[in-house]
Amino acid sequence: MADGLNRVMLLGSLGADPELRFTQGGQAVLNLRMATNSSYYDKAQDKRVERTDWHSCVIWGKRGEALAKILTKGSSVFVEGSLRTSSYDDKKTGEKRYKTEINVDDLIITGSKGGQQRHAEDPADSYDRTDAPAGSGGDDFDTGVPAFEPVAPPARTGGGGYGPPAGRTGPPHQGQR
Repeated sequence: MADGLNRVMLLGSLGADPELRFTQGGQAVLNLRMATNSSYYDKAQDKRVERTDWHSCVIWGKRGEALAKILTKGSSVFVEGSLRTSSYDDKKTGEKRYKTEINVDDLIITGSKGGQQRHAEDPADSYDRTDAPAGSGGDDFDTGVPAFEPVAPPARTGGGGYGPPAGRTGPPHQGQR
């Protein structure tokens, strides 16, 4: 096999607020601590055992900057990326240490903090439809923009399109060019 596959997909929650830093060159680096949970049945103890694994995730560039404004501790996320292992010298002991991180290519916010849903007490949900302008039916907003009306596509005139030139119905035959 000439090429390998280095792909990671995780669904979990952030265990801490994201940490945004910048390299000396000015590039943004967002670090996330992500927890994933699993469970298994332990026959010796005759009970189900919960297990939490912690993962270090890194998001680079403008995406990291934008997500730093949105994500908080407890946010439920799905990340997809690849594993990266790097080494560094421990400042206290001088030993060479290794760290493995997930270099995130894609992140989807799957839910709000702690899985909470928006409640009716939220100001955005408290709009009273009886206060709507007269004649609006209470459900529609008058934006002043006319409704979208589909228009038939222009007739094909041959040439410049994706189909055969005008007058031809299929592939060229022998003697035709």
